[in-house]
Amino acid sequence: MRKKGFYVCGVFGILGNYDPHIARAALEKLSHRGRDHCGIVERDTLFLAHQRLSITDPHPRSHQPMGRGNIFISFNGEIYNHRELKRKLSATHWEGESDTEVVLVAYEKWGIECVQHLEGMFAFALIEGETLYLVRDRFGKKPLFYHQSPDTFAFASEIKALKPFLSSVRLNDEALHSYLSFLAPTPPHTFYQGIEKLEGGEWLRYERGVIAKKRYYNVLDTPSSSITLLPQALEQVEGHLHRSIMSRLETTAPVAALLSGGLDSAMICAIARAQGKKLPTFTLGYDEYGNYDERQKAANTAEYLGLENTPVIISRVDFEEHLDELLIQLDEPLNDPAALPLYLLMQKIGTDGHKVVLSGEGSDELFLGYRQYFEYLDIEKAASLHHKNWLKKYFHSHFSMNREWEWYKRVFDGSLLFRTSGEKFTDLQQNILFRSNVRDNESLRFLNPYWELFEQSSHSDPSLWYTTIDLKLFLGEHFLTKLDRVSMAHTLEARTPFLDYPLVETVLSIDPALRIGEGKPKSLLRAIARNYLSDEIINRKKKGFSNPYMEWLIQSDRIGLIKEVNDQSGLFHSETIDKYIEMARRGRFKQHVWGLYVLSHWIKRELL
Repeated sequence: MRKKGFYVCGVFGILGNYDPHIARAALEKLSHRGRDHCGIVERDTLFLAHQRLSITDPHPRSHQPMGRGNIFISFNGEIYNHRELKRKLSATHWEGESDTEVVLVAYEKWGIECVQHLEGMFAFALIEGETLYLVRDRFGKKPLFYHQSPDTFAFASEIKALKPFLSSVRLNDEALHSYLSFLAPTPPHTFYQGIEKLEGGEWLRYERGVIAKKRYYNVLDTPSSSITLLPQALEQVEGHLHRSIMSRLETTAPVAALLSGGLDSAMICAIARAQGKKLPTFTLGYDEYGNYDERQKAANTAEYLGLENTPVIISRVDFEEHLDELLIQLDEPLNDPAALPLYLLMQKIGTDGHKVVLSGEGSDELFLGYRQYFEYLDIEKAASLHHKNWLKKYFHSHFSMNREWEWYKRVFDGSLLFRTSGEKFTDLQQNILFRSNVRDNESLRFLNPYWELFEQSSHSDPSLWYTTIDLKLFLGEHFLTKLDRVSMAHTLEARTPFLDYPLVETVLSIDPALRIGEGKPKSLLRAIARNYLSDEIINRKKKGFSNPYMEWLIQSDRIGLIKEVNDQSGLFHSETIDKYIEMARRGRFKQHVWGLYVLSHWIKRELL
């Protein structure tokens, strides 16, 4: 097998006036993304750099930034079909074996439309003369941020490398409200005024001080209901799963897999096993809290597949010791209580010598793995009730903090019901929380661009809206952001086989009735799983990465930070903060409070 270049990397650059000392200090903040080589192209008005981790092709000819003529690229990720593209571009003389060189040559042939030919996970900066392109892969697996000032345009794989270019740190209110609504800031917003992020499936062109953007990929362009027979659907999905996993295993680097007690990780390991690859697996456990622990179920799956399984035990001591460093590593607030356990799990995987890890992100969104999807589908039916106006008046006059109240109110109002699986603080909850007024349905401004695309598409079934908006925001800006930061913090590449775009498009082209099945989560995937796993594994209830984060937050007395910061900032009503904290102590609204804690940690660190 010919070796290929593989890059766990940091992308960084500046166009315009810059201080070389500040530029190098900013670049150093990305060193964890690639410690094997730091390459720099430095000119009067150009600073283009790359932090590289060499896994299988360490030859200097594959170092970055890489150039051909007046074209330079700094590339993060991997192009899985680069060998196929190389054959299409066969007339070219090749200097090495890297997929980065393939992207360069593809750009020479097709221009920026070369992105349509790329399969994989990637974020890259490409400069030709005075024109810069920033590109992020279809689903946003790899990040890219940018900052524009009157005489400078800077970009980087992480926010921390752009902060030195801000004159001061100021809170972006749009990021704050979208974070409270949907667990993470929606594109293009970040918590830092002056720093924005590129959206998945989007490219940006910067030329002579002018920014232009284009959405080059829209998953809704997938034809609606072109697969109407169940055997055809199962055969095509299974075939794509095999190809996706096989392409992500084509490396000589040590590969591991995450293994919970659930179906998604078990399927990845089972198909890899069927392809002759017995992956070492890693599982989280909590000695003090058996109800969160999945070690035994994961061990049973590993035994069934003949795989080695390593349990990683997380304690309250680990929580207190590492929480601050994790939140700093994330750069900005991200409301995901599983981030710290996953951060420590990735640390163990990296310490054991693995460079690549497979993870199951995307399966729940594609195969309707969240039970609430079916609850929403059922509630949608209430829109056709004859006496819904009476119910509308009743719900408006009987406010409740419970999410079910909000769901029915929306249906009777004729408003958009499903607003991502990650929706946390509703607009009315935010109105009670903030000292400033928040109107009902105000958060819809963050969703409207995507809802318009859905209405213009050939899809109409609500389940397709659930999946596509979750792929865009709940997954793309929340889960994948977490996965990138916690893996790259330990110079580890995380790959997500369920997010292979031909697989995604195949699933979305299946008749919704087949995907929904009898109203049980993941009916299609469970049917395929019968070829690989036992009924006991297939029928287990989903747990996900649940963990005792609130118990630890309370026991460590860290929860008091929320009140401390609010007393100084005056952002929220203190009595509402007290009410949320008290409910969290009783086991309610726990993720709401975790989101407030993470936000408070950032405010204290950056603004106070």
